[in-house]
Amino acid sequence: MIPALETRNLTKRFGSFVATSDVSLSVRPGARHALIGPNGAGKTTLINLLTGVFAANSGQILLGGEDITALPAHARVRRGLSRTFQINQLFADMTPLDSVMLAIGEREGHGRLGWRPLSADRVVADEAAALLERFRLADVMGSATTLLPYGKQRLLEIALAIATRPRVLLLDEPAAGVPEEERHEVLGIVRDLPADVTVVLIEHDMDLVFSFADRISVLVGGALFAEGTVAEISGDARVKAIYLGEDA
Repeated sequence: MIPALETRNLTKRFGSFVATSDVSLSVRPGARHALIGPNGAGKTTLINLLTGVFAANSGQILLGGEDITALPAHARVRRGLSRTFQINQLFADMTPLDSVMLAIGEREGHGRLGWRPLSADRVVADEAAALLERFRLADVMGSATTLLPYGKQRLLEIALAIATRPRVLLLDEPAAGVPEEERHEVLGIVRDLPADVTVVLIEHDMDLVFSFADRISVLVGGALFAEGTVAEISGDARVKAIYLGEDA
């Protein structure tokens, strides 16, 4: 089986500092794969390498068997690799409906066809409304994004990523900063993401990781430290000692 996402000896240096060290990772199609590790382990740097924000010093990145190492970020999105961010990256003054229509329109190439209001495209508008309904945002689809509760903003960012129809979705701490009373809604949406979308999750909330993942990779000091099933990782004394702060 060709991995949905694969890295081979991926390395990133910032001067003399090695942020990502010789990481070889394989994610199977349809997986729910979690990437964990202590602060400074290199998790977000790895996501930035995968999505083209950073260029690797060495190594390869393959998406569905295709080498995308040299591709710019937008080309990776068009090939089916999307992400969310630790800190929301949203169109603050736009509504959720307009934001999702913009993402769908770009996916369909409308941005290259010259200016015209996307709201005039009934197919785009209907798809956007259905997606917002699925993400429990129908009641706020006409509100300015900046006015939404933070949990709703996190849901909107995931909806925007799904609007690109990714084969692989990278979620960088989707529940970070979300008030406790809103977390269950975000976590429920994360669990219910489409089965045909491969998901790689960065998360510090181990309850979420253990309830979501079917495989876990542990980064320490920019290098792959351990990998296995939830049972294997939760029972690994080395992981407990380094990541959870427990005596081995």
